[in-house]
Amino acid sequence: MADAAKVFLAALTPEQRAEAAIKFEDDERMRWHFIPDSMWPRKGIPFKKLDAAQRKLAHAFLSTGLSHRGYLKATTIMSLEAILKELEQGKGPVRDSDLYFFSIFGEPSETQTWGWRLEGHHLSLNFTVVKGEMIATAPTFFGSNPAEVKTGPRQGLRVLAKEEDLARELLHSLDDKQRSLAIIMKDAPDDIITKNSRKVEPGNPAGLPAGDMTKKQTDQLVTLLEEYARNMPEELAATELEKLHQAGVDKIHFAWAGGLNRGERHYYRIQGPTFLVEYDNTQNNANHIHTVWRAFDRDFGVDLLRLHYEQSHTKR
Repeated sequence: MADAAKVFLAALTPEQRAEAAIKFEDDERMRWHFIPDSMWPRKGIPFKKLDAAQRKLAHAFLSTGLSHRGYLKATTIMSLEAILKELEQGKGPVRDSDLYFFSIFGEPSETQTWGWRLEGHHLSLNFTVVKGEMIATAPTFFGSNPAEVKTGPRQGLRVLAKEEDLARELLHSLDDKQRSLAIIMKDAPDDIITKNSRKVEPGNPAGLPAGDMTKKQTDQLVTLLEEYARNMPEELAATELEKLHQAGVDKIHFAWAGGLNRGERHYYRIQGPTFLVEYDNTQNNANHIHTVWRAFDRDFGVDLLRLHYEQSHTKR
């Protein structure tokens, strides 16, 4: 990852590098959002300012933080801006598949602390590297508008299909008693509840605990969580899933709000002792998905940085 970042930075002009490189301590590192750039100006270097060779290196760098499936989701989400531009005919925010920004915080290194982000409309990927080894990958936001392309040559495309379908399959497998616990609201909220907050507090989990599910249902829940975790490279995904299992799968809660069928406004959340997943599909007649993975102590590498500083202080 650090090598790919160095190669990418080395290929930039001094002016471009000045845009892409930001101090690790800069407030921008935790200033994140998933709305269009015209509504939330970002620091960093956008694809729009890169030539063909630089773009190739940018994609190589991006791929170090994602699995193959995660990379396909991310790049397809970016490409949906062209569809929105055609659908809206200039009536909405600026839609541009090249307005996704690389921001590199600190100096990429195999031994020091640094971080990076790729962000634009419906995409926010945040990475924190501590001492070149420990990597935090949250918050991670993937969104899709349209959730399903209804017309044109890409008709039928659903970037986040599994995130929707696996959750609904789990919901429909519940009996009446389980469903009464899982459904926390009749109406779905208009968006993910945590929005773009910098830190998420655990609070009291809502919904149906996995401890009250059958073995098959618990397996379905884990499969759904794996769909989120495996957007990251295998090693990083394995780390996240190991934490999930160590904290106790039976303590994970699944909650649903809104309609039960496709095309109806709906929302779900999955909360464990260490993480929160939120999914919302309410806008544009329930054809506009927002998803986020939050880690209570690992967003922006907070716990890793704390551990690093404590260890450094102890050695003095």
